[in-house]
Amino acid sequence: MFRRIGNAVVRHPVWTIVAWLIAAVAIVATAPSLPSNSDESSFLPKSYESIKAADLQTKAFPSAFTPSAIVLYQRTDGGKLTAADQQDVARITSELGKKPIDQVQKVVPGQPSKDGRYALTLVQMDSKNAGQPKQADAAKVLREDAKDLAKGTHLDAKLGGSAAQALDQQDSSQRGQALIGIGTFVIILVALLIIFRAPILAVLPLILIGLVSAAANGLIAYATKLFDLQANSSISSILIVVLFGVGTDYFLFLMFRYRERLRAGDEPKQAMVNAVDRVGEAIASAAGAVIIAFLALVLSTLGFLKQMGPALAIAVAATLIAGLTLIPAVVSLIGPKVFWPSKSWQREPDNARFAALGRGVQRRPALTAAVSGLVLVALSLGTFGYKATFDLASGSMPKTKESMVVQDEMQKAYSAGAAAPTDVYLSSTDGKPLDKAAFDAYAKKLGAVDGVASVRTTQVNKDGTTADFTVTLKYEASTDKAIDAVGRVRDIAHSSAPQGTEALVGGMSSIYKDINAAVNHDYRTVFPVAAVLIMVILGLLLRSMVAPWYLIASVGLGFGATLGATVWIFQEGQGHSGLMFMLPVIMYLFVVAIGTDYNILMIARLREEAREGREPREAAGMALRHAGPTVAAAGFILAATFATMLLAGNSLLTEMGFAVSFGIAVAAFVMAMFFTPSLTALIGHAAWWPGHGDRAEEAAVGTVDGALGSEPVPGEDRDTVAHDPSGRRGQ
Repeated sequence: MFRRIGNAVVRHPVWTIVAWLIAAVAIVATAPSLPSNSDESSFLPKSYESIKAADLQTKAFPSAFTPSAIVLYQRTDGGKLTAADQQDVARITSELGKKPIDQVQKVVPGQPSKDGRYALTLVQMDSKNAGQPKQADAAKVLREDAKDLAKGTHLDAKLGGSAAQALDQQDSSQRGQALIGIGTFVIILVALLIIFRAPILAVLPLILIGLVSAAANGLIAYATKLFDLQANSSISSILIVVLFGVGTDYFLFLMFRYRERLRAGDEPKQAMVNAVDRVGEAIASAAGAVIIAFLALVLSTLGFLKQMGPALAIAVAATLIAGLTLIPAVVSLIGPKVFWPSKSWQREPDNARFAALGRGVQRRPALTAAVSGLVLVALSLGTFGYKATFDLASGSMPKTKESMVVQDEMQKAYSAGAAAPTDVYLSSTDGKPLDKAAFDAYAKKLGAVDGVASVRTTQVNKDGTTADFTVTLKYEASTDKAIDAVGRVRDIAHSSAPQGTEALVGGMSSIYKDINAAVNHDYRTVFPVAAVLIMVILGLLLRSMVAPWYLIASVGLGFGATLGATVWIFQEGQGHSGLMFMLPVIMYLFVVAIGTDYNILMIARLREEAREGREPREAAGMALRHAGPTVAAAGFILAATFATMLLAGNSLLTEMGFAVSFGIAVAAFVMAMFFTPSLTALIGHAAWWPGHGDRAEEAAVGTVDGALGSEPVPGEDRDTVAHDPSGRRGQ
């Protein structure tokens, strides 16, 4: 199949390129805009209590005042507010209420702080559009108007609240995307220049993957709208890295093989056909593992991850198609001039360093397996200290953003939980009015819960069937203490509800608690499903029932080492209260899927060496000698590409960038280069049971790329291929 694809695109390169251009332009021109939602509650299914409570609030209290934005006032000199200052606050509040700002429904004064240094203006917006870009636009207008109205006074006005956080998150995301994009381009450009010393070859993947990126984003927008998925602005930053990082990997796979065939004496166009034929299954298998791992996120209960899974899968699928069609077509048009001005493509390097490493593995596989395994186990110990944090808004932007400054100052000036109180809704189950005489006793029980600062009955609906008890916690809504406290509030609210009533607990802390439960569900579902599906791919590719088990176990150990190192760096080293809640799921999928790719490259080459009559230890040494440069180059570029997320300036992408890049480095430079080949050498022929695909007699079938069961290419020189330094044979 891959030979037919190669023949088609090499014979008709211009038509292939034109077809890509037409498809890309059509998709980009007609695709809907990719929506973005920063409302954490929209990520949860309707079955969770916090969402049920929000729905009840909408029905029972349709006109209830819930601030979406908060203007925080303090004197520019930091002193207490004077009577004149308070008059200015009242004036600004009144004038803001008169302005016809889209989404703004009501503007009212808030309570001053107990120390007299702060005052508030509370702004209510349309709850139906919570977290949507239009509310961020409203927040931008409010922020500008509040600052203009405060000019000429002694007041400093800052805008916070969920709408302001959405605005700042949007701005931070755009800045982060720009930095990540520039960093990604620079890393790929410099790395390819170092590897090939050819400017055309360094620039070419950036241009081609840029075209693929535009088409992929359009397809993702179509899928998001078609299946009514939730989106978040952070996904765009991740997509940049996935498209260019993985795309460059596939570009490397093809170009290494193309260079090998030119060295073997193939005519340029035939060299590309042979390259696609040989490397096609490797690219397809690698992409298949990644796509399956990403699609496992569809099983997640969180809307954010449900959308991310198909989006990333679409991106990788588009990159796969481009790797088999667009890239071969363009390179076949350019021919060997793509390597200009370097002449190194005409001769094979010695790879002395990797030969030495291979000899080390061959002589001491047990020691190599033990040392590399102990390194992974030692790093994995950090997982026991893992804690999660659930504030997606603050995790998606720097602490210096205005909405984050407001949040921090409000925690100091008011009760830490005042900015996001918890609501307990007590409803009648029989439709009769509630007994108001029982309210005080119920509120007293809620107030006695450890972690609760105050409780008050704020409103009863017009039918008298639902009452709202506002519970202010002692802790900021997203902290572990607040989430634990809201759990205790739920227990008391349910158990102490008067006969004939039921209670639902809402608010941000309740939402975070449900997100925690949803993530734990995902750990029990997504992790094993992704692992099983990847094992199936490994079993089919390697035709073995033994190798997939220890390969997936080694990658799982790599995941543990990555999470442990991330905990030590960010929680212990930088003092973070926890890691972003979705990080382990994302890390697992990237490290397991991509780590498996590098394992596939190495073990396929190892089996190929064994098929040529070498014993398991010698085969492991030769595999590292020849496939090592490939794994090293691909692993370095992909890890460095993901590391560009460190430039984003927010904890979510910083943690993700470090974790994924570290995990890829571990997968390439520890697992694939040492742990996997040494372990395979120790297991010996049993690793290939029941197929025994490593037996030397199978070489008679004529598989130059026997690790993948390909047919031989006419004119290939066996000795040249057997000593291929690029490591591309058997991909």
